Amino acid sequence: MKPYRVATDDFDPDTSDRPAVAMHLDWANYEVEVPSHKHRKGQLILALRGAVTCMAAGGIWIVPPHCGVWVPGGITHSNRATSNARLSALFVEPDAAALPDHCCTLSISPMIREMIGRLADSSIDYRPDSHTFRLVRVLLDELALMPEEQFNLPVSDHPKIRQIAKALTTNPADRCTLADWAARVALSERSLTRLMIQETGLTFGRWRQQLQLIVALRELAGGAAVQQVSDTLGYESVTAFILMFKKALGQTPARYFAKRPL
Repeated sequence: MKPYRVATDDFDPDTSDRPAVAMHLDWANYEVEVPSHKHRKGQLILALRGAVTCMAAGGIWIVPPHCGVWVPGGITHSNRATSNARLSALFVEPDAAALPDHCCTLSISPMIREMIGRLADSSIDYRPDSHTFRLVRVLLDELALMPEEQFNLPVSDHPKIRQIAKALTTNPADRCTLADWAARVALSERSLTRLMIQETGLTFGRWRQQLQLIVALRELAGGAAVQQVSDTLGYESVTAFILMFKKALGQTPARYFAKRPL
């Protein structure tokens, strides 16, 4: 199935001077990767079903169901959607709303989700005195109130950190210790410890757990079973994986996704 109202097919959000415009994206049975690009407008990528992984601003950002990743205008980013993803994208004119000046994942209320959907079905040339224009003003005011969620993995441009990130993203079940990784990147354990905190703000253990959480959210949102995700991440038991997930997000995977249908 081809996505509808695609930005590259007669839909260029940067040609509009309206405060915000929106579009839908829908895929089935295959993964989609959008290469690195940027917009003059800021972009909110909203996952209605499935998940999106966004690479931007020295980090990896996960967009599980009913959240959105905010990318301010002018920041280069790329997106990869799971095979069952259904998305909406909101493009916001610079200074049209009091939104963060940095990339972040935002909680999205049902009302905001519905308003973005309504806007995506509307003409991008709506008049300043129209109902759509008034809806956009309310939408942007509400969006500015949404809290941030910690669904990102900081990845610096340092070649040794990127080497570790690439290896663990490719094989998240890798259980090598900090000492093992230090030897692989030709550093002392103490030097790698300092470098990891300096470049990412996290200890190696906390950083790897965050990576595993991001992979878990992406895979679960993509329809994978809990047992399968546990195996993918190299956990010795499903129970251990569920405990990690609950400690990080306050709920088991089943309860978390019960409120966020796939």
